[in-house]
Amino acid sequence: MLKTLALSIWFALHPVHVTLTSIDHVPGTDSLKVFFRMYFDDFLRDYKLYDAATNLENLPQGKPFPADLMNKYFNAKVNIYINNKLLNGKLLSMKLADNEISLNLLYRSARKPKKITVRNLVSTDLYSDQANMTIIRINKFEEGIKLTVENNEHTLSLK
Repeated sequence: MLKTLALSIWFALHPVHVTLTSIDHVPGTDSLKVFFRMYFDDFLRDYKLYDAATNLENLPQGKPFPADLMNKYFNAKVNIYINNKLLNGKLLSMKLADNEISLNLLYRSARKPKKITVRNLVSTDLYSDQANMTIIRINKFEEGIKLTVENNEHTLSLK
């Protein structure tokens, strides 16, 4: 809990190239709840690199970013593997406030995960100083990791 608070405060006070992701296993289920936050202007720049064919200027003004496009982007940029199996997330909600976009996603997983690998490529093609902060909470295991341009993937044993 303290790590989450510290990272949230750090994220709010430092307008740098950073994202925040939390991955939480829902006890007694085969589900992971994932929360993700980043600056919206950074997201738009990264999205243009990811999908140059979609003209973002043609999106309706004042409307939320299309959920299907966001879901594809996130699944392409953030890869979560449980027990060596790539999971696909489903976008549950999206919120835009104060130039930050926040997502909540649901992933179907294993009831008893033994190993998790997270790869985060969000904005790594844009900024050499990109930091993708990730907090993983599964059962009684909790760890924070920093993924960067040079080190964009991390594997943890949960045993």
